[in-house]
Amino acid sequence: MVSETAARIPAVADAWRQLDMLAISVGSSRYSLADGVMLLLIGIVILVVARVAFWAVKKGVRRSRRFDPAQQLLMEKIAGIAIIGTALMMGVDLIGFDLSTLAVFSGALGLAVGFGLQKTFGNLIAGLILLMDRSVKPGDVIVVGDHFGTISKIGVRAVSVITRDGKEHLIPNELLMTEPVENWSYSSKNVRIQIPIGVSYASDLELVEKLLLECTTGSSRVLKKPKPTVWLKEFGDNSVNFEIQAWISDPEGGVGNVRSEVLKQVWRAFKKHGVEIPFPQRDIHVKAWPALPSQ
Repeated sequence: MVSETAARIPAVADAWRQLDMLAISVGSSRYSLADGVMLLLIGIVILVVARVAFWAVKKGVRRSRRFDPAQQLLMEKIAGIAIIGTALMMGVDLIGFDLSTLAVFSGALGLAVGFGLQKTFGNLIAGLILLMDRSVKPGDVIVVGDHFGTISKIGVRAVSVITRDGKEHLIPNELLMTEPVENWSYSSKNVRIQIPIGVSYASDLELVEKLLLECTTGSSRVLKKPKPTVWLKEFGDNSVNFEIQAWISDPEGGVGNVRSEVLKQVWRAFKKHGVEIPFPQRDIHVKAWPALPSQ
């Protein structure tokens, strides 16, 4: 069919015949350079069509307001898999490749691919399940093992988590299915933080509680509702220990910087009102001094 089309243009037809003459035979099959060129052209066309189709689907999904970010990502992944599968089938059909020639090797090849890509397919399915049940999604703040950070994207193989240090950890999708995961943004982004404070036993406890509340509500990231609270936690060995409990709505911005801001205000307030922050100390009581040796 290609040769008949090319014959209409003498120069192209002649060049095509020259390419077709450069061929090798394998058994009853003949493969020419013209076949290779045609294979390359078909591959390029299929690749371009697949990329355009994926771009169109992706743009349409992101324009739709019916889907949240997790559902949009799930639709994009499913569309990508469908487009790749369709492109491969079209390519095989256009080339005219006879899949029956691989029947002898299909069993061993399938077994080898199954073992080699077991983890890859497991992570792919795990990623789709995570997106379907929407347990995690881009933008969530999660804790998995020793990793804490914000989900940047959910890929085919792994979830990208960016920590407050700017480090990007790639956590396999299967790990999020089998390991306990803390999702600070699952049902609500509100997160409560605890800040321990110790004061001297000589301090005015009502004044201390008042100052702690004022310093906490003065932080820009602490929510007014729910209101922050201050609890007298215990009478320690060296101090009366309070605990500040405050809520924030942007855990992706970090927790340590909120604690730091509150503690700085507490330090200044205690200095101003003469509230002592004690340090560990021990009182030693001597019941009797040993007698001095006689001279």
